[in-house]
Amino acid sequence: MTTEKIKILGKKYYERIVEIRHRIHMYPELSFQEFETSKLVANELRKVGIEVQEGIAGTGVVGLIRGGKPGKTVLLRADMDALEIEEEADVPYKSKVKGKMHACGHDGHTAGVLGAAMILNDMKDEIKGNIKLVFQPAEESDGGAKPMIDEGIMENPHVDAAIGCHLWGGFKEGEIHVKEGPVMASPDIFDLKIIGKGGHAGIPHLSIDPVLIAAQVICSIQGIVSRRTNPLKPVVISCCSIRGGETYNVIPNEVEVKGTVRTFDNEIRDWIPKAIEEILSTTTESFGGDYEFKYIKRFPPLINNEEMVSLAKESISKLIGKENVFKQEEANMGGEDFAYFAEKVPSVYYFIGITPEGSDTVVHHHPKFSFDDANLLILSQSMAQVAIDYLNEFE
Repeated sequence: MTTEKIKILGKKYYERIVEIRHRIHMYPELSFQEFETSKLVANELRKVGIEVQEGIAGTGVVGLIRGGKPGKTVLLRADMDALEIEEEADVPYKSKVKGKMHACGHDGHTAGVLGAAMILNDMKDEIKGNIKLVFQPAEESDGGAKPMIDEGIMENPHVDAAIGCHLWGGFKEGEIHVKEGPVMASPDIFDLKIIGKGGHAGIPHLSIDPVLIAAQVICSIQGIVSRRTNPLKPVVISCCSIRGGETYNVIPNEVEVKGTVRTFDNEIRDWIPKAIEEILSTTTESFGGDYEFKYIKRFPPLINNEEMVSLAKESISKLIGKENVFKQEEANMGGEDFAYFAEKVPSVYYFIGITPEGSDTVVHHHPKFSFDDANLLILSQSMAQVAIDYLNEFE
């Protein structure tokens, strides 16, 4: 009966959530600049009588649905920010803001969780416990989840579990994929500067060549992955930007390298920067150079809770059938700051396929990124179903 009601209410609110998605898509806002988006979210929540808090971590919004019966509190999360990309997708609701677009599905996440809020609010009298609706800024950059948590959103009432999802081009429409354990990696970043002594390329012995040192350092860093970490524990170290020198015959004074480190293991995560600096120290010293090193820890690895994954599989199967709910075989080396919620409480994060059957894979962060509005319906319905089933099962 609950599932049928969720399906009916999802269809009732479908046209409205599509309108909301299109509005957000046409007026994309970057990280911590989601002012109009957050106003829209808050207004939609208030329209249906949901309690609202605004201005959390700058532009974050929290809605609270108090169920008709006592129980636990579950959190549903959506991210709101867009990207600095000029849209090339041929859609009637194309971005009207030059150089900005929703190229990762966050417009759909925001609209979809608003749809879940509308469904759940209509069912609140039969809900055991409470539902917190978190609309966070800045998933694409520094992350809005942690500052929102730091400002107390996990309390009053205390949050017992969290649910998140992502519209995902790597899977076919109509499919939902979920896995227990590691789901997404910690996306740490680093900056290193090799300091040498510039000079004429024709008399290199009078210089200290930072280009040569940088090349040695980069090659040695790859040895951390291939020879110094357990091959059964995945690690990626990628040097993605190298800057040094301006012309053919001048050895520069400095070379700058930027890169990222991805892993699912917190012990390895803590050790990697020490290993990189060890290489920097010994290599630069051997050539008579020097270095500067800055390592920035971003989001932690996203780890799904086993019980929450089991619950999500059963819940979503009620909506779309077991044959359309898949165990995700591989984790993803992308980062996701929902990980901060998963560190605090048992959580599940799942992926909703958006690539049409027979079509090329929908590529995220691409100027032509696009997905069908119909995928919003399963997002809204699945979030509502998992939330209600959690509150009923873990009362």
